[in-house]
Amino acid sequence: MDENEKLAVGEAVNEEAPAENGSEIKTEVKRLDYLDNIRWITVLIVIVYHLFYSFNCSGVINNLGIRGIPCFDAFLSFVYPWFMCLLFVVSGVSARYALTKRSSKEFIKDRAKRILLPSVTGIFLIGWTSGWVTSQHTQMFGENPASVPAVIKYFVYCITGIGPLWYCHVLFIGSLLIVLLKAIDRKKILEKLGSKVNLFVLLLFFLPVWGSAQILNAHYVAVYRFGIYLFMILLGYYVFSNKKLIASIAENSIALIIVAAVSGALFVIRYYGYNYTSQEVLRDLFTNSYLWVTVIAIMGFASRFLNKKNKFTQYMTKNNFNYYVLHYPLLVLIAHFETKLLKIPMAFDYIIIAAVLALLLPFAIEIIKRIPVVKTLIFGAEKKQK
Repeated sequence: MDENEKLAVGEAVNEEAPAENGSEIKTEVKRLDYLDNIRWITVLIVIVYHLFYSFNCSGVINNLGIRGIPCFDAFLSFVYPWFMCLLFVVSGVSARYALTKRSSKEFIKDRAKRILLPSVTGIFLIGWTSGWVTSQHTQMFGENPASVPAVIKYFVYCITGIGPLWYCHVLFIGSLLIVLLKAIDRKKILEKLGSKVNLFVLLLFFLPVWGSAQILNAHYVAVYRFGIYLFMILLGYYVFSNKKLIASIAENSIALIIVAAVSGALFVIRYYGYNYTSQEVLRDLFTNSYLWVTVIAIMGFASRFLNKKNKFTQYMTKNNFNYYVLHYPLLVLIAHFETKLLKIPMAFDYIIIAAVLALLLPFAIEIIKRIPVVKTLIFGAEKKQK
């Protein structure tokens, strides 16, 4: 396995093939490349999303507060309902296979080092930059910011600069929940029930998915939707880890992709121009039906057509967590200085910011990876080779 691969958005998910050796059961590990590819592709979608989101015209709060080109909001509406749900599902599958190779204690310890640690220290090392940019575009400290002590400003910047690291916080809680349920369910009743789910039953899960979207939503920080995201982790752990189910989804993936695409188009038409992150939209039955069929379709499509690798996919698999962690503060800084220094048509702003980010992000990652301690605090502990 790759050393830098992260459980949060990048741990290798492997199919365990039991092989008897006397009285012992050993496992042969086979890498599921399509899950690796789902992760890094989704991370790239997240990066593009944040580029357009930084200049959205739908009223979604961001760091810059600059209106961009309205038509790009269609992309934001199209991907927002499902792309993080997809990552949580894949993370749930990751947890299922990780717990076949280590104890619950080892699993939580590993996640604490490689997910929780960078999600906390990253706020104070790099996350504060996003908060600082926000202060340059809003009256964060009132009309007299000079009267606020620098140390107070720093902590305010950190609090407002969590950015994409919220995902790691929810994922770690999901990991604790899985271990708790695993300890309670000693007879593995939930695992047995999950193994019996077929495609028809899976599609009907849009109702409990819709129900989960109604609960445990943070009022002030909209991204902390604990209800639906924790449910997605559990579905990944108990349901999507079923090989037979994935094979069935793969067989029907073309039809599912078509249904998902049509649903997405209808969703964009319905909510174009609205705040697509509002509770009214996210709790809607159609929203959750759309996100659910899309998650299922992508899992099947990727299993059928993306279960392969090359040097580029291996690089992205190894670094996708690093891209996820670092892209947003860097993007926000680039966007702030670019729009401040260059007074050019908005279309060119998008192009320049994307180009600079594409050049600087891999370079910055490689620099940080070569700095002892700092690389662990920002990207988490490296996965140990066995």
